[in-house]
Amino acid sequence: MSLPPGFLDELRNRTTLSRVVGRKVTWDNRKSNQAKGDFWAPCPFHQEKTASFHVDDRKGYYYCFGCHAKGDAVSFLREAENMGFMEAIEVLARDAGMPMPERDPQAAQKADRRSQLAEVMEAAVQHYRMQLRTTAGAAARDYLTRRKLTEADRDRFEIGFAPDGWQGLWDHLKAKGIADDLILAAGLAKPSTKGKAPYDVFRNRIMFPIRDARGRCIAFGGRAMDPNDGAKYLNSPETELFDKGRSLYNHGPAREAAGKGAPLIVAEGYMDVIALVTAGFHAAVAPLGTAITEDQLRLIWRIHPEPLIMLDGDAAGIRAAMRLIDLALPLLEAGYGLRFVILPEGMDPDDLIRARGAQSMRDLLGTAQPMVNLLWQRETEGKVFDSPERRATLDKALRATLTRIADPSIRAHYGEEIKRLRWELFGAARPASRRGMPRRAAEPQAPLPVTRTSLLGAAGGAEVEEHLREAMILAICVTHPACVARFESQLETVAMREAGHDRLRQALLRAAHEPAVAADPDAFRNKIAALAGADLEKLMALAHVRIAPPVRNFEDTELATMCLAEELAKLEARRGAAAEVEEAMEDLIGLADEGLTWRLSQAAAARHRAERSRIDDDSDMGEDRAALSAQLQSLIDRAVWEKKRH
Repeated sequence: MSLPPGFLDELRNRTTLSRVVGRKVTWDNRKSNQAKGDFWAPCPFHQEKTASFHVDDRKGYYYCFGCHAKGDAVSFLREAENMGFMEAIEVLARDAGMPMPERDPQAAQKADRRSQLAEVMEAAVQHYRMQLRTTAGAAARDYLTRRKLTEADRDRFEIGFAPDGWQGLWDHLKAKGIADDLILAAGLAKPSTKGKAPYDVFRNRIMFPIRDARGRCIAFGGRAMDPNDGAKYLNSPETELFDKGRSLYNHGPAREAAGKGAPLIVAEGYMDVIALVTAGFHAAVAPLGTAITEDQLRLIWRIHPEPLIMLDGDAAGIRAAMRLIDLALPLLEAGYGLRFVILPEGMDPDDLIRARGAQSMRDLLGTAQPMVNLLWQRETEGKVFDSPERRATLDKALRATLTRIADPSIRAHYGEEIKRLRWELFGAARPASRRGMPRRAAEPQAPLPVTRTSLLGAAGGAEVEEHLREAMILAICVTHPACVARFESQLETVAMREAGHDRLRQALLRAAHEPAVAADPDAFRNKIAALAGADLEKLMALAHVRIAPPVRNFEDTELATMCLAEELAKLEARRGAAAEVEEAMEDLIGLADEGLTWRLSQAAAARHRAERSRIDDDSDMGEDRAALSAQLQSLIDRAVWEKKRH
């Protein structure tokens, strides 16, 4: 729904941010000045011991000097408690005593209908709970006792019982004055095909209420007491309240526990979740009787960025893991992944905890494997790769799988890990001399006179690398005019450290704006020579430029595009990381130690990722483009090394 103008401003004016945040943190009274609305605490968004998280009640704004989390009361509830936007607004409005704005008539009518259905479901919850306490529920209570569920556990999960009768719930709800259409629309009864009264959906089953993230009962799961029943577990049919593929069992409590730092465990069913929660693993959820759907996976990631998928160790469990991997690959993003916990074969979470205790479960969670390991296992387990053809088949299968990863950075890192695993599997032949003796490493050569007199001779290592990358960028653009138009915005903003390089950059941009010149490579180069002839000669005389594949291959524009994109990205990443470190050092005075450490580590990590990234969509397993990238890097490394030797 849309909010009327001014509603959010009024809500923020009525909300005391420190009161909202204070539910999640402990204020540092030595550092805080509460009389002035100035509060400090350890940050709830990252692990720290010092109070670097600041709340300013007067501005209604928070900021962490460590991890840079910032926002207002709405963003705090969304981040700290995994709430949606409207859910956070409703919570704050309720706390502030503000009525939510009226919705449009159709939306209001639909909301009223859903509220009515939720009330019907709540009445059913109470009826089933009462039935569990009666004589009819004795067998169900015995079963739950054998599963080590105490009365307190039954109350906590609101477990109930549906007696073996056709219209027990129907008659109960009708007696409370609930209309037929609401009972049917809630999925609690079905109309008779024989002209009789509707009959109950759940009969002779232990009942588990399924609640949404807001705590409303939206459905039931029922476990059959009769071993001969065709469906051991039965869920409510889909209704206006319940979409099975978009719901999770124990969603709300698990979200709250995960927000406090508990690992999120995704189990297979209701009893698995209950066993985990009663053993102290409060952030546990389960899909509702089917394989995890894309919508459920996105819900899970909203609760925790790296959930632990717990599966049986049998063949069915492994197949379920592989289906989930195929679902997740195109959806992966930086910071969001999956780890897999494989249970001992023949045991579910309840079996493991009862047989070996909660500590055994904690130990098992510590063995969680990243998704790439299971992906590798699927492609290699039980196979023999004793011929080039079989190894090529493996490479082809892995490439096909990796191309499904949409995020280029993640795809590149998967390619690197796959390459490492291949090395472990296949090894590599070690070269030796004809006599079978190990080869001696070649003695490093003394720097040539040309090296000492080159432009690189007066520069430091970092400056050398930037100079080489600038030169490569310009040389590719001179050789392939089409690249200038494609990367024009980046070329306009990239800073060239050397004056000659900057003159060439400006000449390239001017020439690209003349259609007749830009369309003819020879005319384009002649124009550059006319505008910056001496600088162009100096550039094209550089050894690493002359032998670079994108400069030598005039016809391969695709190759040039890939190389240019990579060089621009690496140059930008290096300079961005350096700027971040410099800024962090300038802010050293008065900045929390952990905040400084965090910023420096993030800058270093960003540079490391950039240095290892690959623009090419294929994995790094011997393809021409990956080899080209490595060759370009080796040219730069060799030039820097020569400078350092000198």
